[in-house]
Amino acid sequence: MKIVIAPDSFKETLSADKAAMAIQTGFLRVFPEVEYHLLPVGDGGEGTLDVLAKTLHAERRIVSVTGPFLEPVNAQIAFIHAGQTAFIEMAEICGLQLVPENKRDPLTVSTRGVGEMMNYAMGQGAKEIIIGVGGTASNDGGIGMAAGLGYEFFDELGNSVLPIGKNLSRIHTMKNNNVRTQLAQTKIRVITDVTNPLTGPNGATFVFGGQKGLNEAEMPQVDQAMETFYNRFFGVPKNPGVGAGGGMGAGLLKFASAELKLGIDYVIEQLQLKEICTDADFVVVGEGRMDGQTSSGKAPLGVARAVPDGIPVIAICGSVTKDSEKFYQQGITAIFPSVASVSTFSEVRQDAEQNLVRTAENVARLLKYAK
Repeated sequence: MKIVIAPDSFKETLSADKAAMAIQTGFLRVFPEVEYHLLPVGDGGEGTLDVLAKTLHAERRIVSVTGPFLEPVNAQIAFIHAGQTAFIEMAEICGLQLVPENKRDPLTVSTRGVGEMMNYAMGQGAKEIIIGVGGTASNDGGIGMAAGLGYEFFDELGNSVLPIGKNLSRIHTMKNNNVRTQLAQTKIRVITDVTNPLTGPNGATFVFGGQKGLNEAEMPQVDQAMETFYNRFFGVPKNPGVGAGGGMGAGLLKFASAELKLGIDYVIEQLQLKEICTDADFVVVGEGRMDGQTSSGKAPLGVARAVPDGIPVIAICGSVTKDSEKFYQQGITAIFPSVASVSTFSEVRQDAEQNLVRTAENVARLLKYAK
């Protein structure tokens, strides 16, 4: 028997690697001698750089850039093809895991470090930069990143404006005099963790603002500010995924002429997951929470799409929402939440690995009985 285990990270809790190993540990208690293939995945969010770097044997470096509160942070960047291609993960620079829960406000989080890391990559000779833009704490439409690249923003009186989300509505002019000419010759590829638009009820603010600390009452005004800014300078882009990363998808598209691709599809190609799953008996996927965002391009459904018809795809996750039935029409055979009881998020994080092992063992026992 061949079992492929391909989970995403459990946000702020377990890396994709650790999640895959925990699931395997549970299965080994029931199936100790089957063939296992551990293929931890990423969809552009937290942990994607780690997955790609390991798969592609990339050279990793640690670089100091501006963090979410304008303080220095050390973030990873990875290079392949003798330094010609660089991988950047936005979550490494301004991800939710870097912002304590009591300080979360996506309108004050800076994304400047993303642009600084892009400049570093170009300075090292990279001709192509691949950027994962999920798992972020920001909602600035990419203006912080643009400032890191050298763009400057001003209000209607000509005063410099700090490029964070709460100042989007204040920006009336911008300059690009300090942007590297090299940017125009560099291929920028964005891998997004969702397909959401930039604005509107399914856009960056309304769908993701709450988990980043934005008050629901603020959302209409914030969404309008994002739309006004883009209409003033570019027009609101309609490409799938421009709402990813608090609008970073749109920012990279317009400020850096990037192309956008769904992150899980890119990672699946790099892992050769389709080929490995061809003769699998079962495929196990997972993430921290399966909800409406899962349908917007997240890893579990991306993997399910890649699995040949007739092979069961089992999802093990932290929790699921009431609308989980729709995933059965999107390639998921069964869903098993691992949280055993009503718990605080702190308790869930502490017990996550143990819960995942226990749930995987129970799934394996069921599969053994069914066989």
